[in-house]
Amino acid sequence: MAEENYWFRRHEIVYLELLDRCADKIVVDAGFGEGYGADLISRSARTVIGLDYDQQATEHVARRYPSVTAMRANLATLPLANNSVDVVVNFQVIEHLWDQVQFIRECARVLRPGGELLISTPNRITFSPGRDTPLNPFHTRELNTEELTELLTEGGLSVKTMTGVHHGADLKALDAKYDGSLINKQLDLALAGVPWPTELARDVADVTAQDFVLTPDNIDDSLDLVAIATKE
Repeated sequence: MAEENYWFRRHEIVYLELLDRCADKIVVDAGFGEGYGADLISRSARTVIGLDYDQQATEHVARRYPSVTAMRANLATLPLANNSVDVVVNFQVIEHLWDQVQFIRECARVLRPGGELLISTPNRITFSPGRDTPLNPFHTRELNTEELTELLTEGGLSVKTMTGVHHGADLKALDAKYDGSLINKQLDLALAGVPWPTELARDVADVTAQDFVLTPDNIDDSLDLVAIATKE
């Protein structure tokens, strides 16, 4: 959907940036959603196991992406043996989970020593600014850098790197064009339920993953947090 392109590309850049860490590995994509990311990983990984609680999503992925072994599962109890996988991927999912630390403990259980959890989540500071509860009603708990670090550590993993997703030069130019925030312009129109102006629709449709930048700089101002955590 053209109107969803900004958000799709914002998710896609994290898969693309971390894809090399999945090469020739046994990978679990925990909370795969539509499944495009799990399919992308499967092109270089040895094996990709996709897990999602939604039965319809699981059936869709099994049909559309046969390279992914799709399974319905509760992420609080992963249906995998101890020390059995090299990488767990969890992008834009943990903010939806009720028992976040239990999921991280499950990741630590199934990862082999030296294995990695690759995780991304909206930055609470910028996603729900000034709020005690998440702006998105489907989020249970959003995290800032310190809270994500604490969660990963409490779950038994060591944080290796922490970066943030930022707008690159072209998206910053669009921010300036749309009264300081391309995101707010999209949200305002979506909530109003009115058709998008042609120019905005074209600008959003033209966004690519490469318009986003992952960097540890100014991380509190980032859109999403991206962490790599290891099992010792």
